Amino acid sequence: MRVVAKFGGTSLGSGDRVERAADSIADAVAAGHEIAVVASAMGNTTDELLDDITFDAEDADRAEIVSMGERTSVRMLKAALAARGVEAEFLEPGHPDWPIVTNERGEVDADATQERVEALADHLGDAVPVITGFLAEDHEGNVTTLGRGGSDTTAVMLGRYVDADEVVIVTDVEGIMTGDPHVVEGARNVGEITVDELRNLSFRGAEVVAPSALSFKDDDLSVRVIHYQHGDLLSGGTRVEGKFENMIDMREEPLACLTVAGRAIRNRPGIMSTLSTALYESDINVDAVASGMDSMTFYVDEEIAERAENVLHREVIDVGELSSVTVTDNIAVIRVLGGELPNQPGVLQRIVDPIAEANINVIDIISSATSVAVFVDWSDREEALDIVQDHFGST
Repeated sequence: MRVVAKFGGTSLGSGDRVERAADSIADAVAAGHEIAVVASAMGNTTDELLDDITFDAEDADRAEIVSMGERTSVRMLKAALAARGVEAEFLEPGHPDWPIVTNERGEVDADATQERVEALADHLGDAVPVITGFLAEDHEGNVTTLGRGGSDTTAVMLGRYVDADEVVIVTDVEGIMTGDPHVVEGARNVGEITVDELRNLSFRGAEVVAPSALSFKDDDLSVRVIHYQHGDLLSGGTRVEGKFENMIDMREEPLACLTVAGRAIRNRPGIMSTLSTALYESDINVDAVASGMDSMTFYVDEEIAERAENVLHREVIDVGELSSVTVTDNIAVIRVLGGELPNQPGVLQRIVDPIAEANINVIDIISSATSVAVFVDWSDREEALDIVQDHFGST
């Protein structure tokens, strides 16, 4: 089995934890597996180094300074593996076999990186490569960085290009949890989660796997998250399933837009729950929800709009600070889905501007970490779909 194991800063936060990491690697090697290791900076070293740069440093100098955390980690792990009789070699920018390459814009050069990683893969059975996470090298040999969470990106990218069976992210949580165990009682491990679910959680603050890393995952690559105390790289934790699907989709049936207005939307705790529960209890499915300062909009199937209006109207009457509910029919929704959406600056503008230039009114736009939904009049749906496909689907 070929495995890329990434050890986060917490899992390398002390000498004892480095020893624990080395034990788990040595056990996997002894069992006959091919292992490549990606190491983050020990503990909070990177943040501490960044905090210490109180002067106006050039980007090249800053990258060299912050690289010292990862450079220390790979040396520690290599030495700990050698003490266990495991043949290992640390790789950092400047090494002749260094694999991660960025272009002039600081982005990963996928072709150059894949070529170098495939060359590295040919020697995985000879020694364990211990690779600095987060760091890269441009075509001139200068040290660059992959941004926050870059060690995860390094690991998943390496896993894909070395044709690994699995990437294991070793961190300080028992995989993906149902809630923050420091905040809620009874939080438990989630056995499986999709990349779309995880990326949405990541962009909303659940820092388990960096969102940028997940775009490199494909169906053939397994990704698993385990606790550093687990000790076994090859079992337990949460398995991340699937890959990002990039697609443009238009809903086949028209929607109706029901807007509830009133000061209660911003002043009354739980008002969204009140309105949503009323629809749920009436067996009305909501396709999408948008909120403003003094209004909340629910999109439902047009054929049940009248029933939904009556349900929401009862809530308006019962809640003193709600003033009215209005309905607009014949609405179409076009959705753009893709794992790379959050990494594309100006993505909303690229979708909406061509529609506006065609003199099509955009009724609403709702975005998440992995999708953008554009609402237009039903009569404009085909033209709007063609525009989005022409301007976004080909890029």
